[in-house]
Amino acid sequence: MKVSDILRVKGGTLFTVSPDQPLQEAVNTMSERDIGSLVVMDHGELTGMLTFREVIQAIVKNGGALGNTLVRSVMDDHPLTCTPETEIDEVRRMMLGRHARYMPVMSQRTLMGVISFYDVAKAVVDGQDFENRMLKAYIRDWPVEEPRDEQTL
Repeated sequence: MKVSDILRVKGGTLFTVSPDQPLQEAVNTMSERDIGSLVVMDHGELTGMLTFREVIQAIVKNGGALGNTLVRSVMDDHPLTCTPETEIDEVRRMMLGRHARYMPVMSQRTLMGVISFYDVAKAVVDGQDFENRMLKAYIRDWPVEEPRDEQTL
């Protein structure tokens, strides 16, 4: 299974933020849209990733407030990325290795979407469920051998 399979099911809605946008506006967008991340884009280029992890770290650093903090100062400026052709097992290894919960999907320099660790886990479970159903159907439909007569041997 590839990342493109997840994106096909997930849909193409993308939420982005500018690096010079106030963090408060980004947090409002995340809250209103019930999303855990925003891709940081500057003049059509991926420049970072903002997740609830960076937001919480900024709040703690600022004594419980966001103040005048800009997205640029708290974003992950080297996020992991993958392509639509990347295999899900590879994405899973990459995300586990960096403790990443969200990953932008890039085709050349074009943002195609974002996949989450939840999306990857769901795809793996759905794939296993399908395989399990197929195996059970195969076993259930297993051809029954006719009992052999001892005299014909």
